[in-house]
Amino acid sequence: MKGIVITSKGIEETAAIEVKELINAECVVQESCVIFDFKEFRDLCLLCYKCQSADRVLQLIASFEFGNFFEGLEKAIEKSDLGIWLKEHKKFRVECVRLGAHDFKSVDVEAKAGKFILKKHSNKKFEIDIKGYKVAFLIFIIGNKCYFGVDFAGFELNKRAYKIFLHPNSLRGTIAYALVRESGFKKGDAVLDPFSRDGVIAIEAAFYASGFPHNYYKKDKFAFLRLNLGIDFEEFFKSIDNKVKKPKAGIQSYDHLFKYVDYSKKNAKIAGVEKFINFSRVELEWLDIKFREKSVDRIITNPVASKSANLDKVYNEFFYQSAYILKDEGRISIISRMPDFVRKHAEKHDFAVVKEKEVWSGEQMLKIIVFKKEISF
Repeated sequence: MKGIVITSKGIEETAAIEVKELINAECVVQESCVIFDFKEFRDLCLLCYKCQSADRVLQLIASFEFGNFFEGLEKAIEKSDLGIWLKEHKKFRVECVRLGAHDFKSVDVEAKAGKFILKKHSNKKFEIDIKGYKVAFLIFIIGNKCYFGVDFAGFELNKRAYKIFLHPNSLRGTIAYALVRESGFKKGDAVLDPFSRDGVIAIEAAFYASGFPHNYYKKDKFAFLRLNLGIDFEEFFKSIDNKVKKPKAGIQSYDHLFKYVDYSKKNAKIAGVEKFINFSRVELEWLDIKFREKSVDRIITNPVASKSANLDKVYNEFFYQSAYILKDEGRISIISRMPDFVRKHAEKHDFAVVKEKEVWSGEQMLKIIVFKKEISF
C-alpha cells in the first residue's frame, strides 16, 4: 500500500527522515510531499498522531499529471478501487487542497469528484455527507500534479492547538520543527532559543526530544476513528503515550520581554510540554552569565527582524554571545527573511555556513541557515 505525507514546500527531506524514524519506511521526495510504502493502517494513524512535519497524511489511491484536469480526475477515479472503503462506509466527503494557479476552483473539484465517485458506484447506496461522513477523500493538487487518497487525519495537522498566544511573526509548527531538525538537534542536546517570541521553536523541540505527541489533545478528532480498521485505539494511543520521557538535557526558552516569556509559558502549558522547557526573561547581554563557556549544543532561533530595532547591535551581540556559549562542535540554526544580513554578522564572529535551505510558509519564502564555529589552531 502507498502512503503520502503532504508538507510545506522546502521541508520534504525533513518529512522523509521523520517518516523513516516513525514507521521505518523509505520515502520518495516530491514537491510538497513524500510518498512511501506502508504495511498496515496503524502506520498512517501513528503519523497523524506524531508526525511534526505533516500537513496531511493519506493512503494514496491514485496520482497523475494532467492537461485537462477533470478528464484526468474522472479516469483516475474510474480506475481506482474505492470499494474497499465505500462498501463499509456508505457516507463520504471530498476535500480539495490546491497549490498553484489553476483555471478551476477547489469547490468545483470537490463537487465533480463527488459526482464521479457516485457515478462509478451508481448501483450502490452511497452518499456525500460533509459532517456525518465515514471516509474522507482528499485531492491534493500542486502545479499539474494531482494526488487522490483517503485522509486519515481529517484536519490540517500543521495547525497546532497550542498556538493561542501569538507573536506577530510566529512560525508554523511544521516549519519550526524543520528548523530544529536542520540544526542536527539530538534528543540529549542542550538547546537554547534566545528570541522565544511565542515559544513555538522550544515547544516543537520538546515534542521531539520527549516523544510527546503534538496531537495528544486531539485524540477524538481524527478521521481514522470513523473507519473500520480493526485497531484497538485505546491501546494504540496508550502504547505511544507510555513512551514519553523527560529530555536528558535542558531546553531553554528566553526572551527580553516578559510578555513573550509569558506567551511561551502559556502555549507550552496548553501543548502539555511546559515541564520540559525552562523559561526566563533574559537579555542577550546576559547569556554569558547564564551559561558556562562552550556548554550549549544547539542555538535554534527566529531572530528579531523589525526595522524599528537596532538590528546591527542585536545581531552583533547575538553572535558574540553565541561564540562564547556554543560548544566547538555545536550549531546555530536560524530562520530568516534577510539571509544576507544574517550571514554578514555571522562572518564577523567567525561563523561559517554549514547549509542553507529555502522553506515556504504559504506564499512567503524564508531561509534556514545553519552555522558552525570556524575553529583556528
